[in-house]
Amino acid sequence: MFSFSSSFLRNALAGVVAISLSACEVLEFSPNDSRAPADQQNLTAKNLARLSAAPLPPGDTLRFVFTGDSQRFYDDVEDMVASVNQQPGVQFMLVAGDISDFGLGREMRWVDDDLRRLKVPYLTVVGNHDHVANGREAYQKIFGPLNYSFVYGDTKFVLIDTNSREYNFNGRVPDVPWLRGQLASLDGARRSVVLSHVPPQDGDFDPTLRADYAGTLRDTPSLVFEMNGHRHDYSVGQPFNDGVTYVNSYAFEKRRYLIVTVFGDKQFRLKQVSF
Repeated sequence: MFSFSSSFLRNALAGVVAISLSACEVLEFSPNDSRAPADQQNLTAKNLARLSAAPLPPGDTLRFVFTGDSQRFYDDVEDMVASVNQQPGVQFMLVAGDISDFGLGREMRWVDDDLRRLKVPYLTVVGNHDHVANGREAYQKIFGPLNYSFVYGDTKFVLIDTNSREYNFNGRVPDVPWLRGQLASLDGARRSVVLSHVPPQDGDFDPTLRADYAGTLRDTPSLVFEMNGHRHDYSVGQPFNDGVTYVNSYAFEKRRYLIVTVFGDKQFRLKQVSF
């Protein structure tokens, strides 16, 4: 039989408590934890600051990378970054949402760990998977606003949350009045581009807002095209036969992306790149 003194038991218990407390410092209490280190917060504002530090003179050709839906395909991000970094004349990259799969902040941070190695800034719009669980809170903390706009060179970009199903089709998402106001005032630009995740012809887009959304785009003379993700494959067309072109991005899993070149009033070229 073994016997222990009371002092031995106290010391042993103190050691167990110390180890437990020490472990708490390195473990997340929940996979839905939306906290992020300071250098991975407000990434939209930080990337816009990088973009503004390399302005595009009026009249110059605009060239950017367009992709989307990195969810679950994290092993492809590093190869994409290496490929984009080899492309000449690219000014930034747009990601059409679904950065995460389960709305986890750590998923968003994983993607940023690789995308921050790009030689150019990258900007995102929120996807439906980025709304899951605490994803909306995590996205806003890590990236920033769900709806925002910026001007680069001659073009105003308007990025808008169109994930209607995640709001139970409440009739307020997408925020069409906000979109209309953004497109009515170009802030010195002469053309516009709209980027969202769910395209308006999709079943996850609020059907009560579809006509108003599409009509707003149709009635915007400056609009070059509307860009989306969500469908995981490339397409370009005019689904409403109203003169408005919709461009859908490849998902990361396709190991392809688009280089978009915009010039003149509203002329553009789309180049597919495999990596």
